[in-house]
Amino acid sequence: MEFTAQIIAEYLGGKVEGDPNVKVHTVSKIEEGFPGSLAFLANPKYIPYIYTTKASIVLINEDFIPDQPVEATLIRVKNSYEAFASLLNLYAQSKKQKIGIEQPCFIHSSAQIGKDPYIGAFSYIAEDVTIGNNVKIYPQVYIGTKVTIGDNTVIYPGVVIYEECVIGANCIIHSGTIIGADGFGFASGEDTNYKKIPQIGNVILDDYVEIGANATVDRATMGSTILKKGVKIDDHVHIAHNVEVGENTVMAAQCGIAGSTKIGKNCMFGGQVGVSPHVKIADGVKAGAQAGISGDIRKPGVIVLGSPANEIGKQRRSMAVYKNLPELMNKVNELEKELEELWSKIKE
Repeated sequence: MEFTAQIIAEYLGGKVEGDPNVKVHTVSKIEEGFPGSLAFLANPKYIPYIYTTKASIVLINEDFIPDQPVEATLIRVKNSYEAFASLLNLYAQSKKQKIGIEQPCFIHSSAQIGKDPYIGAFSYIAEDVTIGNNVKIYPQVYIGTKVTIGDNTVIYPGVVIYEECVIGANCIIHSGTIIGADGFGFASGEDTNYKKIPQIGNVILDDYVEIGANATVDRATMGSTILKKGVKIDDHVHIAHNVEVGENTVMAAQCGIAGSTKIGKNCMFGGQVGVSPHVKIADGVKAGAQAGISGDIRKPGVIVLGSPANEIGKQRRSMAVYKNLPELMNKVNELEKELEELWSKIKE
């Protein structure tokens, strides 16, 4: 399908600068743009490419002012990144949607399936499962006993959802993810053998939660492990038992959140952030990549870096000192030698 710049601008509520009739049929990165494609400029690092890109249309922010001629037709919008994302979403929705129940698969007679489902081959749906409308379950998915899945949720191949877990509406769970495996609970006895503590809780994902590939969300020892509305989890993230993650919090790949931690809403964690058990983190906290959070963060909106994690200003000052440690060590050695020589002279 082709769209003109004018049609795109009207859909986005933007303003065209250039040829309103130029057409595009696909999208591209601005640095790899080619005729017939649409790109966007959001990150200032990519500004030089707007003058060289071959893309036919480029989305830009309203306040961007080029200092050289631009060949591409421009569409000014409030937020070019969000506008581009909305176009990608529209494109994805235009694709043919899967529907129907493929064979072979197993669906227990007690399971309740909503309207217009897609259930891929070799999937297993256990007894007393409840599945909403327009749910898509791709091949080789396991849905355990008494699981509930809300409307419009998509579950990609190879996902395992253990018994009694609750998945909200409009969720996306990517391949290889496991929801509801046992939390890591063991008691050390007098004989030093570890005795397993039964994990009798469940996992609850609220609406609009998305979980990346090969992530794990463990069931609670008692009660529930909860990911609240709008939480986004990247690939290879581990959420332990009885953790609660607040609304619209996002975590990049390889984060590990230990048991019974409570994370506020609108937090952002970079890759490989680790959080100790029973920690409480306030709303809006941002943790840089590989931050190690071992204690409560009570102040909302702070940025922390490092391991152990520290507020960004203190951590940057510490990092500046770390860089100079070799020189500081040499200076200390020199001063020690001078001090020894001075004491020798005094003793004489």
